Amino acid sequence: MVLFGSVVNAVGIIVGTFIGLLLRKIPDQMKQTVMIAIGLSVVILGIDMALKSDNFFIVIVSLIVGSLVGEWLRIEDYLHRIGTTLEQKIGKSQSGNIAQGFVTATLIFVVGAMAIVGSLDSGLRQDHSVLLTKSMIDGFTSIVLASTLGIGVLFSALPVFLYQGGIALLANVIHQFLSDSLLNLLIAELTATGGVLILAIGINMLGIKQIRVANLLPSILIVTIIVLIQYHY
Repeated sequence: MVLFGSVVNAVGIIVGTFIGLLLRKIPDQMKQTVMIAIGLSVVILGIDMALKSDNFFIVIVSLIVGSLVGEWLRIEDYLHRIGTTLEQKIGKSQSGNIAQGFVTATLIFVVGAMAIVGSLDSGLRQDHSVLLTKSMIDGFTSIVLASTLGIGVLFSALPVFLYQGGIALLANVIHQFLSDSLLNLLIAELTATGGVLILAIGINMLGIKQIRVANLLPSILIVTIIVLIQYHY
């Protein structure tokens, strides 16, 4: 089953969220300390991923062009509107800031090398080990996020499933057109670009500066285009 890893990942997020909601009564000071710990961990993860690039100039160009496209499309505003709509449907009391939880969790779970590599493995080799590992990590992370940000984390399971499932389903098509060397190069630059976005998420969580990370998401597509052009020409 090509989508097995994606399904398990989504279920892990949902289960983790419900567990986290049961832990929401912990003291606010403890929640703040936990969020700082997560933020610091996310920053370190982002830096580690960003250093995987073989040509960081590609990453820089991708981020610049991607940010222009993202600001034009207003992706961040769109995601927040989805979160706000969910908030209105459910009611904000006892549920935390749904928009913030949805956007933060979605970006953390979607942006990263494991999502891409794991989905490719699921589609190409029916090997779900990477996504199953990611499911455990995301499940634990969703526990902590839900305990501090509320039920909005739950709804991130849908975009995670659609994103990873889409990559898995298209993997066979991608493999027909890309050599192993090109695929490895592409993964390296995607990892580095995703690392910068992860770093930005960590900065947001630490409250250092609010960065519209969602508006940087087109960088993932831009870096793919640049790598393909560079490789062939």
